[in-house]
Amino acid sequence: MLSVKKELLSSLAAELNRLLPGAGEKAAFESPKVAAHGDFASTAAMQLAKSLKKNPRQAAEELREQLLKTEHFKAWVEAVDIAGPGFINIRLKPEAKQQIVREVLQAADSFGRQPTNGKRMMVEFVSANPTGPLHVGHGRQAALGDAICNLAATQGWNVYREFYYNDAGVQIATLAHSTQLRARGVKPGDAQWPSGENAAAYNGDYIADIAADFLEKKTVKSDDREFTASGDINALDDIRLFAVAYLRHEQDLDLQAFDVNFDNYYLESSLYLTGKVDAAVKKLADAGKTYEKDGALWLKSTDYGDDKDRVMRKGDGTYTYFVPDVAYHITKWERGFEKVVNIQGTDHHGTIARVRAGLQAANVGIPQGYPDYVLHTMVRVMRGGEEVKISKRSGSYVTLRELIDWTSKDAVRFFLLSRKPDTEYVFDVDLAVAKNNDNPVYYVQYAHARICSVLATWGGDAASLKHIDLGPLQSPPAMALMLQLAKYPDMLTSAAQDHAPHDVTFYLRDLAAGYHSYYDAERILVDEEPVKLARLALVAATAQVLRNGLAVLGVSAPQKM
Repeated sequence: MLSVKKELLSSLAAELNRLLPGAGEKAAFESPKVAAHGDFASTAAMQLAKSLKKNPRQAAEELREQLLKTEHFKAWVEAVDIAGPGFINIRLKPEAKQQIVREVLQAADSFGRQPTNGKRMMVEFVSANPTGPLHVGHGRQAALGDAICNLAATQGWNVYREFYYNDAGVQIATLAHSTQLRARGVKPGDAQWPSGENAAAYNGDYIADIAADFLEKKTVKSDDREFTASGDINALDDIRLFAVAYLRHEQDLDLQAFDVNFDNYYLESSLYLTGKVDAAVKKLADAGKTYEKDGALWLKSTDYGDDKDRVMRKGDGTYTYFVPDVAYHITKWERGFEKVVNIQGTDHHGTIARVRAGLQAANVGIPQGYPDYVLHTMVRVMRGGEEVKISKRSGSYVTLRELIDWTSKDAVRFFLLSRKPDTEYVFDVDLAVAKNNDNPVYYVQYAHARICSVLATWGGDAASLKHIDLGPLQSPPAMALMLQLAKYPDMLTSAAQDHAPHDVTFYLRDLAAGYHSYYDAERILVDEEPVKLARLALVAATAQVLRNGLAVLGVSAPQKM
């Protein structure tokens, strides 16, 4: 059906060009909101009517008459109707819709994927400072980032995954001090332990675990570092290095449980050690985009749409937090990433304007709007009808590994991707483990497993289904399922452009519903061999698209449930 659509679009473009040279660029099909109106719709006649000096309906009638004479419309189109002020509604022949089954089976895992475009794209996500276990909010970011990477890869991008974290600074100093206190036998609640709303201390039990391993002089190894503890409780720098390595290892375990991998871990400290922060500041100064005021260095960010100029370097000589961000993104551009997406919490909204302003002011060729941002809200967790707020291990929040242990990796991924990132989300643990149709991931996976069961009962050669006669697929339920399959490639393209993996979850739920409806309407393993094989081909294609879509989300497609 995709090939059919291309052929029909080429005929539409040719006829539009005949009516008005250059108008073929407007050749496009929409999906009618009401299925009874047809399979494709075009508004081209209404768009061109003024230029043609005709009323829209008259232009549509003329275009319809010419389209019906073309080779492709004769081959694939059953009817072309004019509706309203000039909508052109196209109804396909059954054999046109049936082509999608063969296209899916032939393309298999590649169905919906576009050729490589030769361009490099970086997605930066999770980027949690190594001060504690990954929490559910990090989980939402990990699911989003990984799915956005997978979506971009389907559209031909060479995708690079990066994790950026601060391995120095105030939070790391607090981590080291908290660990040192625990190593000395001081615990939360003791007189010597920092207390109060803004106390500089981490209270979770994991701090005691770090301290114990430090005293035992253990070696910890993570993806990007390794360190052996000295056991000297007075060596605060050793404690800091060990604690950071320990928690990076813990975060690696969290990410492994979630099946998320990175190509690189980028340290904020490296921006200072290699002089990249100073170099970025010099670029801004050389471009005339900075000035001194009240003992501080300011960026003229209002020149780029910010609501006020921003302090870059404070009176004490330290840089504000967006300055290393500017330096970091200059390195992304210099490393050849022409498209960059940052997945961050909504609390980072204020940094967008100043980072983009800094990148424009640096005058290094970075385009406006670089980088893209996807901002997400935090996640509330419900279990047993009550909100879960505290984890003994973390001291304040539900960890990602706990959520996976309570449910499954598949459920956590699918659920966290099932809403727009910037909308509030309540993760219902009880629903995530329920084996019924109210559980969306179960509903989709069950559709796939149900098809696999049908194919296993048949026991034939699935490869042979690529070449069978699809003519028996004539019923309304079969037609509806085939049209749903045909929507997959365009859905992928749109979801990738919008950084919207939730669109994939919506599509998969609709496709699963389409299959369940089809299964209830028509028996598949009938006695008539041609009918049985055609129906098997249709459901095999459905299983393939379900697998492909679930893979984009990082969710498995079980054959049995």
